[in-house]
Amino acid sequence: AAEVRAFAAEQLPGYMVPAAVVVLPELPLTLNGKLDRAALPAPHYTAGTGRGPATAREATLCAAFADVLGLPSVTADDDFFALGGHSLLATRLVNRLRAELGADVPLRALFESPTPAGLAGWLERSEPRSAGGRLTPRTRPAHVPLSFAQQRLWFLSRLEDQAATYNIPVVMRLSGPLDVAALRSALRDVVTRHESLRTVFPEHEGTPHQLVLEGDPAYSPFVVTEAAGQELDAALRAASLRPFDLTRDLPLRTELFRVSPGEHVLLLVMHHITTDGWSTGPLAQDLAAAYGARCGEAAPAWPELPVQYADFALWQREENLPAQDGTAEGLSFWTRELADLPEELDLPYDRPRPAVASYRGDTIPLTVDAETHAAVVLLARRTGTTVFMVLQAALSALLGRLGGGGDIPLGTPVAGRQDEALHDLVGFFANTLVLRTDLSGAPTFEELLARVRAADLAAFAHQSVPFEQVVEAVNPARSLSRSPLFQVMLVMQTIDEYDAFTLPGLTVAVEEGTTGTSKFDLLFSFTEASADGAADGIDGVVEFATDVFDARTVRSLADRLLVLLKAVVAHPDRRVADADLFTSGERHRVLTEWNDTAAPPPGDRLPEAFERQVAENPDAVAVLDGDVTLTYRELNARANRLAHHMIARGIGPDRYVAVLLPRSADLIVTFMAVLKTGAAYLPIDPAYPAERIRYILSDAAPALIVTRASVGPLPDAVDTLSLDAPDTVRTLSREAATDPDDGDRTGPLLPDTSSYVIYTSGSTGRPKGVVQTALT
Repeated sequence: AAEVRAFAAEQLPGYMVPAAVVVLPELPLTLNGKLDRAALPAPHYTAGTGRGPATAREATLCAAFADVLGLPSVTADDDFFALGGHSLLATRLVNRLRAELGADVPLRALFESPTPAGLAGWLERSEPRSAGGRLTPRTRPAHVPLSFAQQRLWFLSRLEDQAATYNIPVVMRLSGPLDVAALRSALRDVVTRHESLRTVFPEHEGTPHQLVLEGDPAYSPFVVTEAAGQELDAALRAASLRPFDLTRDLPLRTELFRVSPGEHVLLLVMHHITTDGWSTGPLAQDLAAAYGARCGEAAPAWPELPVQYADFALWQREENLPAQDGTAEGLSFWTRELADLPEELDLPYDRPRPAVASYRGDTIPLTVDAETHAAVVLLARRTGTTVFMVLQAALSALLGRLGGGGDIPLGTPVAGRQDEALHDLVGFFANTLVLRTDLSGAPTFEELLARVRAADLAAFAHQSVPFEQVVEAVNPARSLSRSPLFQVMLVMQTIDEYDAFTLPGLTVAVEEGTTGTSKFDLLFSFTEASADGAADGIDGVVEFATDVFDARTVRSLADRLLVLLKAVVAHPDRRVADADLFTSGERHRVLTEWNDTAAPPPGDRLPEAFERQVAENPDAVAVLDGDVTLTYRELNARANRLAHHMIARGIGPDRYVAVLLPRSADLIVTFMAVLKTGAAYLPIDPAYPAERIRYILSDAAPALIVTRASVGPLPDAVDTLSLDAPDTVRTLSREAATDPDDGDRTGPLLPDTSSYVIYTSGSTGRPKGVVQTALT
């Protein structure tokens, strides 16, 4: 009970902790009665259970929390993250507080004080910086500049010859009675409302600028086509892959396919230069409102947008960077943060990187089950982190384990909407951050999470610095074969952005169209699912560059990520380096199947293989020794005579013959002769020190030493045969030159008959003899 109370106090900061606890039978306990925290479901929080606001500032904060979280009310003690808050919503909350309180509240403050009461206390103790100038409509020059992000995409589109890499196709399958005329008008209404959807980017004196079109040229043709089945699929793919010429093409194309009277497919293809993930919500909301109004033969009655994208681009250029960063301070942070960044991660690529990336890509799915999701949520709440941070730590740990090293940079997108005025606007505001994960020192997963939290909060505090300026300041080695600063991206969606699309009177099923492209080596995208506020799994997809990866390799990476994630959330106090990465069946395959060395013995032993070679190529040169040349027939005959002589002296299987000869034809003859007897040869270099030679002979105790008289005196206790002695030469000339067989030998040749003995160098102690067999 005491442990449960401590757990409650830890999980529910600011809430009343019960004085008494009833331990239910289903409460997960370990064998020794301890609380099994890893098996606990994620706590379920309900807003409105704490106290009301005590001050006007607390009331303002409660209202801001509720609005951003989409809740009817929030009390002073409600936790932002426990109620579903995440880093994207946290950024919006900070923007809201900037507008209402006139002060910049860093994200770190929200993580450290995640309740209205706690944040009010932080504001009282701190002196937040002034929020600076608000974003308002600007006086437009003759040539409106591009935003920093647009400028990069415009340049890439020209570099890639108008490729479809940055096309964003959205396929909407519509079931029910569709009013085609109302849909056509609704699309025109949305384009009229959002200038970014009717902007082209021509050049003036070599510099691109925004040109907002008016009248009929502002609207792309609304094409209705009859198509179904394979014909429809082919048409959708062809339209999705058709590139944009940003200098003259509108960045939004629409086409309606009629499958049957009650079934239609609407295709929206947008260029990334005009939209981002966050824009899906405003686009879907406005399209639904406009379609509903047009079905009633009325124009949509929506409030005027406070600013347009051109105003943002001008504001960004005027401010250079938002006030909370400051040009010098923001860039100084990123140059320090990304100093000595690895130029490229060493990942398990399937092939070398091409000189110029093709941007061809493919995808595979992956799913985190509900149980693991709940454990991730619980760990995030206990450590003051987020689900994104847990996934980032796990992915970084995996890449490190697979060869990426101890310094893992990941890219991630942020909304980039630094002002509340941008909330309902369609446009390309997203920025890219580089999140650096330090794996050094063999940390536990909890320790790694603490590092990730600290690094991420510092990075999010400087998220307004355009990625393009960061790249210029850090100045990494540039290459057309990969993205700068990072090659792996991590994206976290809290809801499926395409679920936002609805149309009155219709059933709408939305899917992201495919372009078969990938901007990075790997892109991991996750979307949390929830049922009644509880963790219900995480749906994911891995996009990969087919230039360097095969689908099989990426499938293995995804499976290992799931295995690692389960392991680290179950035991976050254990070292990440010790986590098991084996997927299902791999442990048995590696430890059992790959070590199953049982095999039938080979049919040939070395003497037999040599004798077959002699029969096939008797006159081919076998040995060259200065002026001495031996064919296979001559080598075999000399080896046979010496083998018969040694057999007559009792040499055979399980005996050792020391061969104390220099490199020469005689050395090869003797080796082969020893093998033909079935004995094992022991090579000894005459250049060895005398002490080493004596040690080897004493330790091996050979039955015979084959040498030359010139080598010098040898132990008297060992039988010695000097090949250059006159008596030996006469004796060998009388021996048979035929191949000895098991009838001649002192014992038969067997598969495991010893063939040679070799002594180690002795550099770490006394030399040791190792006995080997020589089979073919």
